[in-house]
Amino acid sequence: MTIASLTCANHPGRETTLRCNRCEKPICSQCAVLTPVGYRCRECVRGQQAVFDTAQRTDYLIAGAISLVLVGAATALLGVLGFWSLIVSPLAGGGVGEVVRWAVRRRRSRRLPLAASIGGALGVAANLVVPLSLLPFLGKVDLQTVGALLSTMLWPLVTGAVIVGSLYYRLRGIRL
Repeated sequence: MTIASLTCANHPGRETTLRCNRCEKPICSQCAVLTPVGYRCRECVRGQQAVFDTAQRTDYLIAGAISLVLVGAATALLGVLGFWSLIVSPLAGGGVGEVVRWAVRRRRSRRLPLAASIGGALGVAANLVVPLSLLPFLGKVDLQTVGALLSTMLWPLVTGAVIVGSLYYRLRGIRL
């Protein structure tokens, strides 16, 4: 009695004894994806993940616009606190993340955190453009004036980076 050897469905030259536990397709160790319920082929994993991707096209615009406004406002408000803004910024980012989740009706997508983060980064950039636009109106522009202007932009930049980072990771954590 001879046992026929199986070959991988994606790589016909590789012998295998492993099968997808959902569709029973023979797969090699390179094609196998470890899931909590066992090894599956990439096609089955992709099909399962598509069930959880529920965001609509408008959700990306909504997430970006809300993040732009709220992160811009939070950066402007918290930037004046200096060092203490580092303590409050993660809370502000989580709060913006919750507002975005509410606005998109808790729909999920892998790209939704990225859209919200891009909007938030644009909100931070708006806070940095405003002081730079005042530069021509300051009169005499010397190295000391430019240095003072850059130092006043440091805390809003750091605060904004922390807010956008916590916003991204808050929204990223809602994936199943």
